[in-house]
Amino acid sequence: ARYADRVQLPFHEPHYYWQSSVSAKERSNSKDTWCFISRDLPSFSNPEPTFFGFDPPEQKGIQCRFGERGVTAATHYDSGRNMVAMVSGAKRYVLAPPNQCAKLGVVTSKYHPTYRHSVLNFGHLNLLDDPNIKVSLLVLLPHIMFSFSLTHLRN
Repeated sequence: ARYADRVQLPFHEPHYYWQSSVSAKERSNSKDTWCFISRDLPSFSNPEPTFFGFDPPEQKGIQCRFGERGVTAATHYDSGRNMVAMVSGAKRYVLAPPNQCAKLGVVTSKYHPTYRHSVLNFGHLNLLDDPNIKVSLLVLLPHIMFSFSLTHLRN
């Protein structure tokens, strides 16, 4: 994103991001019919509780996101729990608990295209050199926890 800004990369030039989803219903099918995501990530697909999927009936499915450096997810909240596992690459997450909602400028109208999202942009915070930043390969985001993510390395 910063590179695109610096070189004034036109909006019509490619910025790559790929997402693939797996329905929660797939776990009830025979494993030989599972798609590659469920087969390759069995801890997330298992119909029985695991460390990663401790309440399978409540899981809404698997969302795999692959992106280039600079791809962001605007600050928002989800109604369910999210488990983020970094298979490769690096992301920075800025988290805020629900009691900070009033300070985040969250769009509350269900009919607005950015419903559940904050109007704040954390994309230009430089926290990478902060010695208090913790590195993790796995992040559990409880429901209604606000999160912003920025991809640092292709993932």
